[in-house]
Amino acid sequence: MLLASPLAAVLSAVALTPIATLSQCESRALGQPWDGRLSCGTQLPVSTPDLMTWDNALQVPFNRPWRRWGTTRLVTTVEGIAADYRARYGRRIVVGDLSRPRGGPFGPEFGGEGHASHQNGLDVDIYYPRRDGAEVPPFKVADVQRRRAQWLVDRAARDAQVVFTGPNLRLRRRSSRVRYLINHDDHLHLRLRP
Repeated sequence: MLLASPLAAVLSAVALTPIATLSQCESRALGQPWDGRLSCGTQLPVSTPDLMTWDNALQVPFNRPWRRWGTTRLVTTVEGIAADYRARYGRRIVVGDLSRPRGGPFGPEFGGEGHASHQNGLDVDIYYPRRDGAEVPPFKVADVQRRRAQWLVDRAARDAQVVFTGPNLRLRRRSSRVRYLINHDDHLHLRLRP
């Protein structure tokens, strides 16, 4: 029991450390989400009181550090959505991939199915909440808590250039920014404007 307390303190300190940046310059998205790079990126924390990350390529909790980079604006937006979700529902959201530290290709050679976009620090995957409340992605449509998923899509659309959601969930597209896209039935894909 004596080891649990110091370990908990260390984990708590790590979760609450300031956002990491590659340098002291201003972060910028260069090029297009599907053909771009990231300059002076900001790293999303691995876990906070409002969010936790998931490594989709390995199918394990806590995404690897090199998969959690975006513009400062993207990281701040994700943290804002997570804080709003926790304030409303008392639970954390599960966040997947952003971009690599300097952006660029993020295809299957980097694990899993890869991404056609996620290259310039403006894209993020956020998993839909599960009906059972577990902090893991929903592995099938029946696992998704639809009311909370709808709230999450609507909230993400406030800040987005586009939000992709899976057609099989039959969530409402209350904003013209929300579009259906296959392979998005377990998560929404948020893209910010450049």
